[in-house]
Amino acid sequence: YRDRITRWVVIDAPLPGIGDWDNIIRLPLLWHFNFRGPDMERLVAGRERIYLDRFWNELSGDPKKIDEATRAHYAALYARPHAMHDAFEQFAAFSQDATDNKEFLAKGGKVAMPVLAVGAEKSFGAAQADDLRFVASNVTAGIVPGSGHWIMEENPDATVKLILDFLAK
Repeated sequence: YRDRITRWVVIDAPLPGIGDWDNIIRLPLLWHFNFRGPDMERLVAGRERIYLDRFWNELSGDPKKIDEATRAHYAALYARPHAMHDAFEQFAAFSQDATDNKEFLAKGGKVAMPVLAVGAEKSFGAAQADDLRFVASNVTAGIVPGSGHWIMEENPDATVKLILDFLAK
């Protein structure tokens, strides 16, 4: 989509197959990247809140920043038919994504468009920009202070400011 996209913002998410991906995918904290099998949906069905609480508690900079109303809202959304299936499929696609990303880079080289790499201070941090520099030549790093992976829930003001400042350039 190089001809249609003029700017790219990536928020606290590694790119499958790029940079330090082979180590990232093996991190114990990111066990869910490899959570597979015929029973994964049945194991979580009716227990979406328990499953999601683990992510909010382990991947946030401060679990208290993910308030009860937010947790209840997302748990209800993920309890809807096929929602957990679709969430699991996102991670199941990582192997193909890694292959596709490597091929895209090999064929087209780095993208030249301006890229904002937003890393959470208590998550990917500066590594977000480091990884994106493997695929982009014009990367601006942004760190969201005091935040873990749930950047928009933990520090929305700082996140929005980073993005708006970047888009205004």
